[in-house]
Amino acid sequence: MNNEQSIAFHTLGCKLNFSETSTLSRLFDQEGFQKKEFNQEADVYVINTCSVTENADKECKQLIRKVKKQNPNSTVVITGCYAQLKSEQIAKMDGVDIVIGAGEKYNIVEHLKTYKKNGTTKICSCDIDDVEGFHSSFSLNDRTRTFLKVQDGCDYSCTFCTIPLARGHSRSDTIQGVIDNVKELQQTGIQEIVLTGVNLGDFGKGFNGNRQHEENFYDLVVALDQQTTIPRYRISSIEPNLLTNEIIDYVAKSKHFMPHFHIPLQSGSNTLLALMKRRYRRELYADRVATIKSLMPHCCIGVDVIVGFPGETDALFQETYDFLHGLDISYLHVFTYSERENTPAIEMEGVVPMHIRKERNARLRDLSEKKMNYFTEQHLGQTRAILFEQSEKKGMMEGYSDNYIKVSVPFNEDWVNKIVNVIL
Repeated sequence: MNNEQSIAFHTLGCKLNFSETSTLSRLFDQEGFQKKEFNQEADVYVINTCSVTENADKECKQLIRKVKKQNPNSTVVITGCYAQLKSEQIAKMDGVDIVIGAGEKYNIVEHLKTYKKNGTTKICSCDIDDVEGFHSSFSLNDRTRTFLKVQDGCDYSCTFCTIPLARGHSRSDTIQGVIDNVKELQQTGIQEIVLTGVNLGDFGKGFNGNRQHEENFYDLVVALDQQTTIPRYRISSIEPNLLTNEIIDYVAKSKHFMPHFHIPLQSGSNTLLALMKRRYRRELYADRVATIKSLMPHCCIGVDVIVGFPGETDALFQETYDFLHGLDISYLHVFTYSERENTPAIEMEGVVPMHIRKERNARLRDLSEKKMNYFTEQHLGQTRAILFEQSEKKGMMEGYSDNYIKVSVPFNEDWVNKIVNVIL
């Protein structure tokens, strides 16, 4: 392959996508490609897509138009969740040369090698049910932290979600495979690893979706804590029904797993949770939060919540608001429901007007700000361990405490990529 070619990447969506883009980028490094920024002229542009929201679809189209203006002769490759779900639709877009689905993502170099521009878009995809195997990936965008994928796919059937259609059934790495990756990352000076997956708590399912060697997520947490030397681990997101008391208790005692959980809720109404086909009710969620706070009062708890799901009346939204208001949580990630093709929710009655969805989103974002301010104020005057990042902004540097409080201090070169005790 021509080692004078240049390539640029752009990632839409979640931390999992970022870890995969970083891994794809290293495949091209091995082929001698010159890495460019996405806003620069390059020979090849790779867009790793998301399809969780309608905006992600639209943004993909805008990015294609942008890169074709930068270099009309460039080769544009679309991969990721949107590429798996809508390969034929994407192939008809002006400017797209190659569409690569979930099963072929890690063969991207070979597909590019064999591609010949002839006015026809090359589609490299298969039925999602035929996607097997687990491909580990991790990000290396800076030397402070990395996102390490340990699990992929999902066997749940939430009525609003396209992820199982885009990523296939649940499957994961082995514990030994994860440890091998961590030991490689240890050599780079990484101070923090964020464990990521589509349904992280389902870790232990192998290449064919079955349990392998009876491994589970708790076993992984214990193994990483005891067998590696990375100072910090975070659990990116874990379903409340899979966040066991055993895991919570272990994290509370661990020196390496940070007191920080991100637990999807989606709704504080049991009526809506049932319509969403979530595998828990609000009482279980409240119990998980109470258990965490009883063992780790200083723990940061983040929550995913959806507003505007079909059937969400004013009264049911108020249930969610009141439930979240009463919970001892730290911040919210608020998502406005958007209709997705091939999901049961799109056929449901009680469609919420978009202006009401936006109003409810704003109310919860305001609540989130108040929650985070309160959580932060509870720790003022305390000494907490801060991992500082290397970027300098107007003479200042930023970092995060063990319990995910963002800290800004005057830039100090000696503190870059260091864990420093600081009085908040």
